[in-house]
Amino acid sequence: MQLTPFWREQWKPLALIVAAFLLCFYLPVEALQQSERLRNAFWEALYLVRWYAQEHVLLCLMPAFFIAGAIAVFISQDTVMKYLGPKANKGLAYGVASVSGTILAVCSCTVLPLFAGIYRIGAGLGPAIAFLYSGPAINVLAIILTARILGPQLGIARAVGAIVFSIVIGLTMQFIFRNDALEPVKAPTMLLDEDEMRPLWQNALFFAVLVGILIFANWARPDVAAGIWFTLYTVKWWITGLLGLTLAAILIGWYHLNPGKVLLIVGATTVLSWQFHQQPLVPFSAAIIGLSWLTSTSKGEAEEWFESSWDYAKQILPLLLIGVLIAGALLGRPAGQEALIPSEWITWAVGGNSIFANFFAAIAGAFMYFATLTEVPILQGLIGNGMGQGPALALLLAGPALSLPNMLVIRSIIGTKKTVVFVGLVVVMATISGIVYGAFF
Repeated sequence: MQLTPFWREQWKPLALIVAAFLLCFYLPVEALQQSERLRNAFWEALYLVRWYAQEHVLLCLMPAFFIAGAIAVFISQDTVMKYLGPKANKGLAYGVASVSGTILAVCSCTVLPLFAGIYRIGAGLGPAIAFLYSGPAINVLAIILTARILGPQLGIARAVGAIVFSIVIGLTMQFIFRNDALEPVKAPTMLLDEDEMRPLWQNALFFAVLVGILIFANWARPDVAAGIWFTLYTVKWWITGLLGLTLAAILIGWYHLNPGKVLLIVGATTVLSWQFHQQPLVPFSAAIIGLSWLTSTSKGEAEEWFESSWDYAKQILPLLLIGVLIAGALLGRPAGQEALIPSEWITWAVGGNSIFANFFAAIAGAFMYFATLTEVPILQGLIGNGMGQGPALALLLAGPALSLPNMLVIRSIIGTKKTVVFVGLVVVMATISGIVYGAFF
């Protein structure tokens, strides 16, 4: 029997409605109400999201949002992208492409139109693929949060692995498809040469100060109460304060912000530092609020800096906190009680450092969609429930750079065969990297 056009178009929505109705009709409310595992999942989610808010939002994410916003405003994407163009030195092109994620701070969605543009104007398949992988894989926010939450070893391994991956995968793709001709594109070039508004060394020092504030504000207490790392820990807030004063001088001298407002913020932060020297979050929060007020009430670059930083915050922070809640409900806290997913399931699938565990983590990460930074709390819960360090790195290297929607768009740009090879290379290299990393850690 042949279906009418109406039923051919509407059978899927109808099936979903019927399934949802049956779920509601037979919902085992009494059993759920008595389930200790469900109650644990609820409380574990709340405990985890509170811990994130207390430990990581103010000290880690807020400075990182301002850094990402500054990158978007004070470093021209066109200036970076021109090094990937058809006239660029190939060695330089691969070098720039492999670290582009730290400069552009794009996600797996934002990188796709940029990838399409540089590929179609003749950047070459290899550098374009290196850029495609590197862009979201070493997003500066993700690397910072990975090192802060999951440990510096995994954060460094993720950054180094992503850079190496991008070059190796780009070179491999270029070699495999070396005989494929690039279709000419008649569209005008998107890359424009722009004069720098200020000397490069000034911008470099500005970003160094911002990154320094982020690093020292989050400097963790070492296990041993001795040595240079512990000494730096004891004076970390003095260093953070000196860097803050340096930032104030830069904002007045080079970026021409209102001196009265800057000095008011410095004064208020100094007084609060004296009054609440045992609670450094208070003056640090005041400094963040002051910088937000300063930039949001200024004109020109400063206003754009605040708007760009705010865009990152409003896009990422809600998703991150929702991701933390979901991770807590499914996996619980690292040292808390079990939540919905039993820890033995995690141990079976991705525990240890077997080939299967690493491959499973890599292939699952490649097809799952991770909103920016949500992979970190999810991985934290997985590790706390028995996931091995090797599979954790495999998921980090395959997940953020790929997803099923991402693959569909890539296929429309470079074709099915190149997309399959690209995805296969990412999964295989992530699996191998996980095995090697897990053998050492």
